[in-house]
Amino acid sequence: MRTFALRTWLSWGLVAFFVFAGVLNIVAPVSLQEDYARWGYPTWFHFATGALELTSALLQSRRTTSWAGLTLGMLIMASAVATLSLHREWTHAVFPALILAALTFTLIARSRRLKTGAMANGTSPSH
Repeated sequence: MRTFALRTWLSWGLVAFFVFAGVLNIVAPVSLQEDYARWGYPTWFHFATGALELTSALLQSRRTTSWAGLTLGMLIMASAVATLSLHREWTHAVFPALILAALTFTLIARSRRLKTGAMANGTSPSH
């Protein structure tokens, strides 16, 4: 029971994070716009990032599409870690790396839960 609650809280925490990050990127205060410019991204890139983050949150929030939202979130966070690492902003890369780890854990736990449930029902996990 406790594991279920932890997974549930983690899943909804990730959804909330991506909603917050998506809105922040779309609104993009001047300091964030300056960060994107320093990293060499075009002026519109924060809108694309925000839209992808909101899409990830929406997909994660639905049982049938959560795997797609988690995967998209992993790609977004891996890109953030890569960008920050490329620019040697190591301390700023820690938080996206932690989010990436949480997404990976959640996706693996979800996959195992589906396999276990399918085996208990006597069906193949691919169906």
